[in-house]
Amino acid sequence: MSNHEGFEVRGARVLITGAAIGMGRIYAERALREDASLVHCWDRDAAALERTVAELGAVHGVDRVEATTLDVADNDGVQAAAAALLEAHGAPNVLINNAGIVRGALFWEHDVERDIQLTMQVNAVGPMVLTRALLPAMLADGAPRRILNIASAAGTLANPRMSVYAASKWAMIGWSDSLRLELDRAAGGAVKVTTFCPSYISTGMFAGARGPLLTPVLSPEVATDRAWRAMLAGRPVRSTPWTVGLARGLKGVLPVRAWDVVADKLFGVYSSMDTFTGRPGTLEPAPTGDVR
Repeated sequence: MSNHEGFEVRGARVLITGAAIGMGRIYAERALREDASLVHCWDRDAAALERTVAELGAVHGVDRVEATTLDVADNDGVQAAAAALLEAHGAPNVLINNAGIVRGALFWEHDVERDIQLTMQVNAVGPMVLTRALLPAMLADGAPRRILNIASAAGTLANPRMSVYAASKWAMIGWSDSLRLELDRAAGGAVKVTTFCPSYISTGMFAGARGPLLTPVLSPEVATDRAWRAMLAGRPVRSTPWTVGLARGLKGVLPVRAWDVVADKLFGVYSSMDTFTGRPGTLEPAPTGDVR
């Protein structure tokens, strides 16, 4: 299953940020199973990245997986790594902007640099910087390519104790879908952009959070499969589960205060982060491929 509307993973070069663990690693495994020629795994956690690349290489071939230790919050580092990749291998056929972090607290409890600036940098600015560095080369030959941007249902609905994370994902959605439209016009759809907007996923980033009514916490395997299929098909936006779209629709038609009552009292959205803990023993969750 590697051909979707003329797009082939077989023989492709795939770049994944936040690839050491969680959803990022699953994307890497999926790409290798579908016969990608080379998977570039980027992550800031050098030890975890080394283990992942060694394990994937042992199964799929050491010459098919490559590790780069990099923090996507480092704009200069991102641009330097992108330039090195282009010089060594050329433009990737698939780019998956997957790295992400989450802060769950009341807004006034956030530290400006550690929480607000870093969350915006990792979740929104970093993907823009990386994509900007790669996109001219990705467009140069007119070949079909894919960009998968991992956003979140949090980017579609306001939620207490999630203000900074929600802001970063609203930014990601606005940028990602605008980029899609620009590429459709300028490149004839050769490079297709998919924005993935899931609710909570059980990778550990949202440990302690509760799924709203009728919104199960997704497994990483289910979430990545849905995102992957949407990306290959060139689908503009993939929201999951179905209640994400329902909530977005209700919010669009109900008066603000009426929606607040529905979201809070009926669906339990506004209390879903009340017991959030995040990854135990860490100040900030490692970028694992965001779990919304």
